[in-house]
Amino acid sequence: GLQTSFVLVALAMAGGILLGTMIAVLRLSASRPVAAMAAGYVNGLRSIPLIMVIFWFYLLVPLFIGRPVGAFASALIAFTLFEAAYYSEIMRAGINGISHGQMAAALAIGMTRPQAYRYVVLPQALRRMMPILLTQSIALFQDSSLVYVIGLHDFMTSIGIVANREARLVEFYLFATVVYFAICFSASRVVKRLQRRIAAV
Repeated sequence: GLQTSFVLVALAMAGGILLGTMIAVLRLSASRPVAAMAAGYVNGLRSIPLIMVIFWFYLLVPLFIGRPVGAFASALIAFTLFEAAYYSEIMRAGINGISHGQMAAALAIGMTRPQAYRYVVLPQALRRMMPILLTQSIALFQDSSLVYVIGLHDFMTSIGIVANREARLVEFYLFATVVYFAICFSASRVVKRLQRRIAAV
């Protein structure tokens, strides 16, 4: 169950950061309709509870493609699209923190705007915002326990099954609490060290 949780979080984090970065760039577009659509996506997803997004995608994706995709695929799609809305705001802040002169300089030496974003702006923004992105990923790991609504056998679902089978609910849920705390606390310490290292450079 814990392995399923880790794989789900890792894939959703990678997909969410990639999609979120694209949305962040679109929100900064000079085209108002494009920027408005990107903003609508972000504001819309952030206004819906994650548990509802997971449940909706579990029911809606099979209707669109005409066949069931399974709990894991549905959860991965839901987490990726949902977290992209949060990652995009983090990346947008990082992009806005880069001097506009760097974009102008990249354009002046012959780069196209996409090339300037890819080679100049985004690497700096990603490095600067990495601690915050990782902090959001810790919250993603905590939220992964919500996949119980679609029957995915992640860590918490597995804990519940064993706890009911052994009739020892308190002990097993206390164990789950300790595991979540240990993982999230350790990850938060790593993030703090990374923040200090980036600040020192």
